[in-house]
Amino acid sequence: MFRFRLGSIPVEVHPSHLLVSGMLAWSSVPAAQNGWPFRQVDGAPPLGHASAMVVYILSWMLIVFVSVLIHEMGHALASRLFGYRPSIALVWMGGHTLPTDAPGPLPWKRDLLITAAGPFFGLMLGVTSGVGYLLLEGRSPALDFFLLTFMIANFFWAFLNMLPVLPLDGGRITTTLATRVFGPRRGFVLAQGLALLVCVGAVVYGLRSGWLLLTLIFAMYGMQSFRVVAEALRNGQAQSVPLEGPLAEKLREARAALDAGRMDEARRLGASVLEANEGLTPRVASHAHHLMGWLALKEGQGRQALDHFSQVQGLPVEPHAVAASFSLVGDDARAVEWWKQAWQSSSDRTVMHEYAGTLIRMGRESEALKLPGLDPEAAFSCAERVLFIRGAYSEAAAVGEAALQHAPSATLAYDAACAHARARNVPDAMRLLRRATELGFADGAYAASDEDLAPLHGYPAFEEWLTELRQSAAS
Repeated sequence: MFRFRLGSIPVEVHPSHLLVSGMLAWSSVPAAQNGWPFRQVDGAPPLGHASAMVVYILSWMLIVFVSVLIHEMGHALASRLFGYRPSIALVWMGGHTLPTDAPGPLPWKRDLLITAAGPFFGLMLGVTSGVGYLLLEGRSPALDFFLLTFMIANFFWAFLNMLPVLPLDGGRITTTLATRVFGPRRGFVLAQGLALLVCVGAVVYGLRSGWLLLTLIFAMYGMQSFRVVAEALRNGQAQSVPLEGPLAEKLREARAALDAGRMDEARRLGASVLEANEGLTPRVASHAHHLMGWLALKEGQGRQALDHFSQVQGLPVEPHAVAASFSLVGDDARAVEWWKQAWQSSSDRTVMHEYAGTLIRMGRESEALKLPGLDPEAAFSCAERVLFIRGAYSEAAAVGEAALQHAPSATLAYDAACAHARARNVPDAMRLLRRATELGFADGAYAASDEDLAPLHGYPAFEEWLTELRQSAAS
């Protein structure tokens, strides 16, 4: 492996890239015998022919190296336009470019533009080489070879790379658009179905034309797509068959208990299903883990929820459930994209405000406030509540106080006071309680019994505030 920099962009070249480009060059030697540099050594001793072969292979490796590097530079420069610091790695047949400092998943529009920039740069290199060939043809056999090969290689690679097959750029673009239009799960499956059809066509073409490498690559991509589509069809068929038997009845009782808020009963029933010795099929177990995951969510146990959801097979786990689980464990960088997908696929306002709350916790407040139809009070309340559940009381209080600048609300002020109280910050807790009173809070009985304010009990300022509330309510 060797490394260098193009300006501020670091580049790594793995040995596998040089190996593959050398193999491509070697495979094309028989078809190149009538061109440069083999024509220049016609009639020469065997050593001259061997030298021409070395020159030809090294030239082809240079063409592949430059072409892939220009393609990846397209991705990298597009990343720089959005303020990221990209790095390039040339590996195997191509390469990859990563915006190393991106805070979580890229917004879909940026992802599309960055992805499309690579094939565009390659296409422009092909066009430039083609123009150069038309203008300079005949000046030098070596120059003709390089310009014509650069043109053909980059046109071919741009076309190949835009096929709707993952992990090619065309596959990423198709998947991104399909998930936007049809929702995360259905869109991904549809994109993989299209990829499977394209792979079948590419394999058939490769077999007929004798392109063994092309056949192997698209056979591998096709198998990946086939597994995704087959799994989706199998899951869909499994979901259409109702659960039956004693354990299924327990699961229905547990679901009813969960919906009614009887958490202990739901937990007992769900656990008894998972502990059963007979009748516990993988499908029944998946339903039980799905239920127990939701139970853990309702109790604010994000880690337990993720553990249960990870054991669900053959059933879709709702994107907002996964998002809520990551939020509760403090992984907002992963939660934010799940909230975004859940909102885009459901258009639910509650989900939108949870998405906005996650953006606020990540310091992307301005982005959150631009969401269409957003209620700032609801968004900040979502952001604060999750921090409170995590036990990050000082952070929750800071979010609550920031919220008051956008939505002066008695509820937000009272919640911020509760967070300060939990953090044992008595002066700020009292300041926010008085602010809540100014904004209309008047329920002294509720405040006196609120466990979140228990750390304030016995402090003269708090007792005085309660007395004032009671007197106001009595007058």
